[in-house]
Amino acid sequence: MSSQLEPFVGVILAGQRPGRVDPLAEAAGVVNKNLVPIQGAALVRHVVEALIATPGLTRLRIVVEPETAPLIDAALPASRFLIEYVPAANNLADSVYAAAEGVGDMPLLVTTGDNVLLTPGAVTEVLGALKVADVSLAMATQRSVMAAHPEGQRRFYKFWDDAYSNCNLYAFAGPAATSVAESFRSGGQFAKKPMRMIMALGPINLALLLMGRLSLRGALNRLGRRFKLKVEPVVLADGAHAIDVDNERTFGVAETLLARRAERAAVAA
Repeated sequence: MSSQLEPFVGVILAGQRPGRVDPLAEAAGVVNKNLVPIQGAALVRHVVEALIATPGLTRLRIVVEPETAPLIDAALPASRFLIEYVPAANNLADSVYAAAEGVGDMPLLVTTGDNVLLTPGAVTEVLGALKVADVSLAMATQRSVMAAHPEGQRRFYKFWDDAYSNCNLYAFAGPAATSVAESFRSGGQFAKKPMRMIMALGPINLALLLMGRLSLRGALNRLGRRFKLKVEPVVLADGAHAIDVDNERTFGVAETLLARRAERAAVAA
């Protein structure tokens, strides 16, 4: 695969669920969880810096409530990219659709503002899979996540070939491919929202999954057929990519892993 990626649009989902006060934000005295400081910078800043460091980034959009956009903008580094702010909808599906408006046929890379362990390498792998797919998504095996940190994740999707965790990193070949975002309309994660998995996979596919009859690739092939799209999994070697900042426990884990990265970078320099 060429090291030079095609131009792509980076999208960061940073909105908050209406009426919900995030405990981490409340404890830090900020209005949005993505502004919580970790290792000297807001959560969302770590994500922005990873995307800016990825070759091929052409536009960068952050989906957030309009009243929060100036606060996020003030927390970000100076950059040659003009960051575009898109008003968040009240669900993930419509937020993704809003972010895809007006980008032409360019691929979209979608992640979340609390995905602080994101790296340019992971972004490159997920975008590279679009050469053979309409949609790609990053996963990590349970073994690799536990190797990164034993407290990194507690929920895994069990398939017959292995157990995996989602890395909150998705790529779409163009705006038309974002129709698969309907799977996320109800918000939350499949592990926490069983009905959402039923709606996405369909009852027969879900039954096969629960009986241990589907592999990860097989399940995504079936999901893709529901939307007439080819969906490709990208299994990342570094399980840290599956650890985002959801609560006090994962905040501590992410802070530890970010500190280790900084130490390794200092030694290498």
